[in-house]
Amino acid sequence: MTAPTARYACSEGCGFTASLWDVVYRCPRCEGLLEVAHDEAALRAVPATEWKRRFESRFATSRLPDGSGVWGKREWALPELPVEDIVSLGEGRVPLKPLPRMAAELGLGSLLLKECGVSPTGSFKDWGMTVLVSAVKHLRSRGTPIRAVACASTGDTSAALSAYAAAAGIPAVVFLPKNKVSLAQLVQPIANGARVLSLDTDFDGCMKLVQAVTADTGLYLANSMNSLRIEGQKMIAVELCQDLGWEPPDWIVIPGGNLGNASALGRGLELLHTLGLIPRRPRIAVAQAQRANPLLRSFRGGFEDLQPMQAEATLASAIQIGNPVSFRRAVKMLRAFDGVVEEATESELANAAARADREGTFACPQTGVALAAVEKLVAQGVMAKGASVAVVATAHGLKFADFKVGYHRGTLADVQAAHANPPVELPADLSSVRAALKDLG
Repeated sequence: MTAPTARYACSEGCGFTASLWDVVYRCPRCEGLLEVAHDEAALRAVPATEWKRRFESRFATSRLPDGSGVWGKREWALPELPVEDIVSLGEGRVPLKPLPRMAAELGLGSLLLKECGVSPTGSFKDWGMTVLVSAVKHLRSRGTPIRAVACASTGDTSAALSAYAAAAGIPAVVFLPKNKVSLAQLVQPIANGARVLSLDTDFDGCMKLVQAVTADTGLYLANSMNSLRIEGQKMIAVELCQDLGWEPPDWIVIPGGNLGNASALGRGLELLHTLGLIPRRPRIAVAQAQRANPLLRSFRGGFEDLQPMQAEATLASAIQIGNPVSFRRAVKMLRAFDGVVEEATESELANAAARADREGTFACPQTGVALAAVEKLVAQGVMAKGASVAVVATAHGLKFADFKVGYHRGTLADVQAAHANPPVELPADLSSVRAALKDLG
């Protein structure tokens, strides 16, 4: 049986290919983004039943790397990477949490949260960063002169890169937009020893600079335009379907900023369907904040070409991106999966997150955008009553504690907090306490 292999290929179909051990991010012929092209004949040679058995067997162990939600499926990520070069912090294997009350209120058959924030650095970015940093470790072992890895970030990417680079002993540089990330996100790369550049611009400005800097091949680009990231992030779709006994939901909803996550989700689902592990393709919905919605604008025009916009300040700061690098890849996947795009206002995203919190989660504002999109798509009849829906929760709410505090204090601008639950201030006497508790039960 032929061992699986993979190469870079131009996502625009111009025919360019390259080794995964080349330092290249775009096609030199047409400037299209690259994707990792797997040897599907070798993957098909393994029956779907054997892939399921193999994945589930590895999933049963807690020891790394097999216990990783990514490296337990390593043949589908970087099949030729030596095991000794894997850099894992135990990413993946995250909970799939039901929201039964919200599902009942909306008339859905089920509503599930894939809690990707329950991870080493608190976001779904860990899934992709483990693949990228492992590849860089291998490149350095082969003598490729990479001095450091670098990324632009709205917070979560920098946290993931700095943690995995620290574990691998590789220097990291992160470009952050000044005063536009939460304190919890800012402190993570600092704590992991990264070189943090706080720039007086937005994410799109940081992205331009990091692309220019990484034209020097000694600095390796770690943003999601690098398709190695996508190979890890696609495992979210694989693990979600595994959670459900290889029966996909009717819909999968994911927040969209730079849109690498949307293309990754589609790649994972395509591979699952092609290799026969799932019987059908679910539909995909991408959710954007109203103040940073270039994909929605394109969708409403029949997927017109991207018109970059100046993203406005939004509570969903991790997706405050007006010029998404992975736009074309995301559109390709949305078309393939009969996908739609919806948006959420500041009030809608904040209230949707608070509504989910009442069922025991702690939703970040980006997840609030996705949950608000579900509410709107149900109301529009796009999502049918009785449908099964899974939402990818992209980060942990603890990374956005100020958002939570502001919501319940009623101090968030442009938000009418429908589910605010401020503390009850009382004198310290028994009668007052009893009076405050008499309506419980």
